[in-house]
Amino acid sequence: MRTKVMQNPLAGRWFSADASELKSAIKELQPGKIEKAAGVCAVIVPHAGYQFSGRVAMQVYTALNPADYDRVVIMAPSHYAGLYNKVSMPDAQRLSSPLGELEVDQQFAARLRKNSALTFLPQAHTREHSDQIQIPLLQTVFGSKIKVVSMVVGQFERQAARDFGYFLKEIVDERTLVVVSTDFVHYGENFSYVPFKGPDVAGKIEELDMAVFERFADLDYNGFWEIIERTGATVCGRNPLAILLAMVPENAKIEKVAYDTSGRMLNDWDNSVSYLGAHIKGKWDMKNNKHEISAQEAVFSKEECRDLLKLARDSLTYAVHQGKAPELKSLDMKLTPAMKKEMGGFVTLNIGNNLRGCIGEIFPKREFWRVVLDQAVNAGLNDIRFSPVTARELDRISIEISALTPPRAVASYNEIVVGRHGIVLSKSGRSAVFLPQVAPEQGWDLATTLSHLAMKAGLRPDAWQDGAEFLVFEAQVFGEHE
Repeated sequence: MRTKVMQNPLAGRWFSADASELKSAIKELQPGKIEKAAGVCAVIVPHAGYQFSGRVAMQVYTALNPADYDRVVIMAPSHYAGLYNKVSMPDAQRLSSPLGELEVDQQFAARLRKNSALTFLPQAHTREHSDQIQIPLLQTVFGSKIKVVSMVVGQFERQAARDFGYFLKEIVDERTLVVVSTDFVHYGENFSYVPFKGPDVAGKIEELDMAVFERFADLDYNGFWEIIERTGATVCGRNPLAILLAMVPENAKIEKVAYDTSGRMLNDWDNSVSYLGAHIKGKWDMKNNKHEISAQEAVFSKEECRDLLKLARDSLTYAVHQGKAPELKSLDMKLTPAMKKEMGGFVTLNIGNNLRGCIGEIFPKREFWRVVLDQAVNAGLNDIRFSPVTARELDRISIEISALTPPRAVASYNEIVVGRHGIVLSKSGRSAVFLPQVAPEQGWDLATTLSHLAMKAGLRPDAWQDGAEFLVFEAQVFGEHE
C-alpha cells in the first residue's frame, strides 16, 4: 500500500524549500545556552513567519529534553476553513518538510477518530500555516524519530471545547507533548481591532496579552473565555488554548518562557502581532485519568481493588457453574471497613472491546461487597440484553467495577462534565443511566452523550433538551485489565 505523505504547503512560501537554507535559518533562531525544563507536558508556541515568531518558539522548544517524549500532538487554529465544533486531521501517514518526514502516530490518530468532533476537511490543510510552521522546528529539536499528530481546530462553543479537552485528557500519556500553536493579540486596522490608541499602544497591547495569559495560567477556564469575549482580544488560537486548558493536569504550573511583538521588531505600532511562548508543567497519566475520582478521593486502595475484583470473578465463576450466587463464606474473602460502606456500584463484563454484561445500582443502600458479589452474578446471568455467560467464556471475560458516589441533582445539563460525571436522565416516567467512562470510551461530546442516553430511556434523541431531570455521580473505576 502506498504511503500517504502530506507535503508541507509552506515550503518556498513561508520558509525556504532548500533544506540547507532552512537549517541555517532555524539555527539562527536558536538561543545560546538555555536551561533545560523538566516535567513539561504541553507548550504554547507562536506561528508567524520565522523572522517574527521563530525566536520565541525556539526558546520554548530548545528547553525541552527530546528523550522525554514519544509523540507530539499539535493543536492549531483554522485560518481558512469553517469547522464548527470540529477538528480536522490530515489524511496522511507521514508529514513532510524540506528537512524530511515525520511519521504520524496512527494508533493515537485512531483513538482521536473515535470522537465525533474529528473530521477530515481537505481545504483546512491546503494552505494552513498554524500547524505546519511547527514541523521544521520539531524536526530540528526532536529529530526524525518523534511521531506526530497534527490537528487544525475550528470554531468551538465553550462547552464543546471543554468536552474535547476532557476526551484528549483520556488518551494522552506521560510520553506525549501537546503543542498549542497560537499568536496572541493582533492589533491594528489590518486586523480590524483597535480597542485603544495613544502614546502607549505597546504597553496596552502587552497588558492585554498578559491579562489573557494570566487567566490561562490561573487554570481559569470560564475566566479565559470571559476575557476573550469581553475584550474581543484577537488571539487566533483561543480554541486550542481552551481545549488545552480543559485538559491540563491538576496542579499544573504554567510558566511564560518568552514574549515579543512584531510592533517592537518593526517599530510599527499601527499594526502589531504578539508572540508568547510558555511551558505547562505537569504529568499526563492516562491510567489515572480514567479513574474519575482522584487517588486522594478514592475509597479503595489498590489492594482492596484487587480483592474486590477477585470477589467479582469468584462470584461469577461460582454462579456460572452452580446456577446461583455464592455465600460469602464459600469464597476466600476478607472484608475491610471500606468494603462494608454503603455505596452504589456497577459490575461490567467485557470480551475484548465488546460489552458482555453490565448491571448495578445507583443509590447507596447496602454494603459494597454485597453489591459487587450480586451484580457480578447479575451481569453474567441476568442482563436481558445478553444470553447468560458460559463456562467457556470465563477466561475471555474482563471485569470492571465502578464504585459510585451518592447521586445529586443538577439544575441543568450544562453542569454535567463529560468523563467525570455519571448521568441519570429522567423524563415522562422513563429513565436511563450512563457510567462516567461511557462517553470517553465512545468519543462522545455532551450533546451526543445525552442523545444516546435519551434513546436508551426510550425517548426521542432530543428529549434531553427540554423538561428532563438529571442526577450526576462520580466513580472510582478499576478493572482486571489495569
